[in-house]
Amino acid sequence: MSDNNTENTTGAGVPPPEQDTAPGKRETFKPLSRRSFMKASALGALLIGGTSTAMLPLRKFKSDTSLEDFFQQHYDLLTPERMERILTRIAKEVKNRYGVDADVQDPKPIPDVQFAYALNISRCVGCRRCVHACVDENNQSRDPEIQYIRVLEMPEGTLDVEKSNHYYEPDKVPVKGKYYLPVQCQQCENPACVKACPVGATWKDKDGIVVIDYDWCIGCRYCEAACPYWARRFNFSEPKIPKEQINPEMAYLGNRIRKKGVMEKCTFCLGRTRKGLMPKCAEACPAGARQFGNLLDPDSVIRHILREKRVYVLKEDVGTRPKFYYWFDK
Repeated sequence: MSDNNTENTTGAGVPPPEQDTAPGKRETFKPLSRRSFMKASALGALLIGGTSTAMLPLRKFKSDTSLEDFFQQHYDLLTPERMERILTRIAKEVKNRYGVDADVQDPKPIPDVQFAYALNISRCVGCRRCVHACVDENNQSRDPEIQYIRVLEMPEGTLDVEKSNHYYEPDKVPVKGKYYLPVQCQQCENPACVKACPVGATWKDKDGIVVIDYDWCIGCRYCEAACPYWARRFNFSEPKIPKEQINPEMAYLGNRIRKKGVMEKCTFCLGRTRKGLMPKCAEACPAGARQFGNLLDPDSVIRHILREKRVYVLKEDVGTRPKFYYWFDK
């Protein structure tokens, strides 16, 4: 970790991160993919008579799964009508499995917004309320429990995360001589995870949030290996969530219930933030350590912090350009 900003005495501050492309622009995914290949292969096998082996994947279809669902197009290519059918299908699956009436939406990025996070380490007390609020909001598996946020107990006087303790007892904090460093997805401007994905299942969206299409993810875990912040989680088993703990307000690229064999991560609670609300972890923090806002708004709390505080980012040397900033009051 290293300093990423200047002292506040300069008054110059730090401008919003530069963008490699114009805001809201990214390369459109080409429709040559595993799904296109699978579709051509399966239909070709059927047309020439097929074999028992070729038919095996189709025999595993559930009665409510259509070929259209199985060969779903990439997110970039979905029409509004097709997306509406997908959202209806997901809500039906939640109802059938959990008995919960889910409101599944696909909120789009807000124009002229680039989200960023800042965390005052001097205020964090290590209570982990942010961790549990995140689990509840994002329908993360409870058994085994998946957590997007890690809170590291650090010795005072060092920024070396190798000396941290992730397994401290949160009911005994704060501990004298220690401080606490929450780590989650850094929503990088230059995300290594996106470059590592071989099928285009993860990308940086127009508002800077790095998202995953769980229906397109093949579970190869290349993104997990590429992330220098250990911010991605893999569902090794079918997620288990008690019915009474399910959050029925779901987002397609966010907190909808995932399936076994896919990656997942923090999305800045996009189902909330794209509606003008705060991330759940920021709301849950009892110490006011977490700040969230729009980098493109010169009057936002984030821009104020970047101007007035000496902030730093994690692993600046790897070139990912995180949009998650840290600072100390002293």
